[in-house]
This record gives sequence, structure tokens and C-alpha cells, in this order.
Amino acid sequence: MSDHVTKTIQKWHASFKKGTDFDSWGQLVEAIDEYQILARQLQKEVQSSNSHDFTEEQKKTLGKFATCLEMRSAALQCTQSQEEFKLEDLKKLEPIIKNILTYNKDFPFDVQPVPLRKILAPGEEENLEEELDAGTGAGSTPSFPSRVPGTLLPRLPSEPGLTLLTLTIEKIGLKDAGQCIDPYITVSVKDLNGIDLNPVQDTPVATHKEDTYIHFSVDVEIQKHLEKLPKGAAIFFEFKHYKPKKRFTSTKCFAFMEMDEIKPGPIVIELYKKPTDFKRKKLNLLTKKPLFLHLNQTLHKD
Repeated sequence: MSDHVTKTIQKWHASFKKGTDFDSWGQLVEAIDEYQILARQLQKEVQSSNSHDFTEEQKKTLGKFATCLEMRSAALQCTQSQEEFKLEDLKKLEPIIKNILTYNKDFPFDVQPVPLRKILAPGEEENLEEELDAGTGAGSTPSFPSRVPGTLLPRLPSEPGLTLLTLTIEKIGLKDAGQCIDPYITVSVKDLNGIDLNPVQDTPVATHKEDTYIHFSVDVEIQKHLEKLPKGAAIFFEFKHYKPKKRFTSTKCFAFMEMDEIKPGPIVIELYKKPTDFKRKKLNLLTKKPLFLHLNQTLHKD
């Protein structure tokens, strides 16, 4: 066994312990972050066709482990009482991640590896689209597993004199709204250089479509008190949808809201053509039609 594999397993185990410790201490935002980071690392290993560090059976086990992390993460984000994946269930999996190379028992839970859709970085998808459109040949479309969106985080604890923002994403107007498959919105907060100031969050897939509108009706909790955001920060909304022919999730357009636009009540903001420009320097409107992203803002201050 190579040092590289040993270090990788130790890193995974440490991340798992960190997540379950946060979870048991009631630090849910940190636990969710840790679970999701580890789940992505495991899924990356499972999907890698170049990696020969683990057998196919071990990769299947890692995929199931990632599913359990996603399930616990989802349970922490869900406010409704429903069948939950409990912390004590997750802790039963520790011997697996610690001893993945020698583990040979049945997986303790009846789960399947989460099918993950490839989500591409801004600009990466345009390059891939160009390659595919250039005619790489029938049957050569890359087969990416699918990723289920929905990584919304709970509201932060209130602090005296500081303001928290809840954004309700009501709907988005698009001329081809009815043709978008599995649409969702990625919400991020960036500084002037496009650097993340908060954990990035994905909404669940839209609830329904109606004429030129896709409806979400979902609350997104901004993960920093407004007074702690630097000057020039902005909140970005990237509208994404699945392209079955090309088998990946693509950004269709984006919108953003600057700090001086934050005030209680409804707001409509303009849509811009991809690729997402987090530095806000080269902006091109998506359409001249009166189609926008519709939001409602709620401010919470103690």
C-alpha cells in the first residue's frame, strides 16, 4: 500500500471525525460543510477512471459512504419531521472509512451510491460544449454521473445589533422556461475579486413551470451578517439546468444583487449571459424582453 493511499484514507477519516464532532456539538453549519466536502472527495475517487488505488468493490463502498454523508447532511437541513439519517447511524460507518482497504463485510445500510451529475466550473462548460458540438462522434459524449442539487443551509444564530438576510427566490422568467430540465439556482456571495465569502448553496430543483416562469419559492439564508460583508460584495444567482444530450449540468444565465440593493420586500433583478462574471466587468444582458429573477428579502435584526 503506497504512502499516498495511506495519507488519503487518514485524511478522509480525520474529515469524518471532524464532521461528526461538529454534529454532536450542535454546530450544524460546520457539520454540513464537512460532510459535503468529504462526500465530494469520495465521489471524485469513485468517478476517477484513472485511479487504481481502490478496487471496484471498494469504490462501490465509498460511493455508499458518500450517500450516507449526503443523507445526514440533508437531515440536518430539513426542518420537517420525517425519516432521518441519524448521527448514531453515521458513526457506525467509522470503521469502514478507517479500514476501507481491509473492510469485507456487507454495508450496514441499504443505500446506493448517489448518482452525481457533473457540475462544471464557469467557462469549463463552454469549452466542453464546443468540443461536443465539433462532432466528437456518436456515442462519445462523456457519461457523467448526476448530482442532486439542494444544499441549503440553516439560518445563522442572531447576534445583537447585527443583521441577517433571508432571500426568497420566487421565480425566474425565461422565454424557453418549459424546456429546462431539473432547473435549480446556485447562490454565492463574492467579493470584488470574485472570491467566495460564504459557503455556496444550491436550491432544490424548481417546484413547477408556468408559461415563461420557473417557480422555486424557496428561502436561502445568507451565511454571514450583513455588517460583516466587505464593501463591494455581491450576491450571485446562477441558473443551471441539465442537458441530456451532453449529459452535464450547464449554467444558462446569472444575476447578482449588490449591497445597496438590500432592503426589505420584493425585488426583480436583471439576467445576464453566461459565463458568470463574478468580477462584474463584462456584463451582457440575456434578453431585451422583460424577463427577470424575482426575489423577496427579509431582514432579521435583534
